[in-house]
Amino acid sequence: MISNVVTEVTSGIRVSVDTEYSGRYFRRNGSLYLFSYHVTIENLSNEEVQLLGRHWFIFDTGDGPSEVEGAGVIGKQPILKPGEVHHYQSGCHLRASIGAMKGIYHMVRTNDQTPFKVKIPTLQFFATPRLN
Repeated sequence: MISNVVTEVTSGIRVSVDTEYSGRYFRRNGSLYLFSYHVTIENLSNEEVQLLGRHWFIFDTGDGPSEVEGAGVIGKQPILKPGEVHHYQSGCHLRASIGAMKGIYHMVRTNDQTPFKVKIPTLQFFATPRLN
């Protein structure tokens, strides 16, 4: 399996994402390529923060671009004290064997409720057979 780790730091919050090709799923109207990603969010700042939501931009070479926005991540809105880390795993499916995702987390500083955005680095998805 091929994995690819990308990292971005915004306003003292480090986001690292490890992507992995998970296989191909066949359906009557075509196949889907499945990808998983493991996210690590680290609070490198001196302030407590809370992740309120996310906004993803998905680029599927077989289906065109799309967007996903919602509260929290996998049903959680974690609060991170300075030095704390939050991990979660999720996934996506694409019609094409090549694609990408990027986005932002909507966060707030808990002491004064100041909102800010944290950049999610661009994830690139490549189905392993395409790399041979």
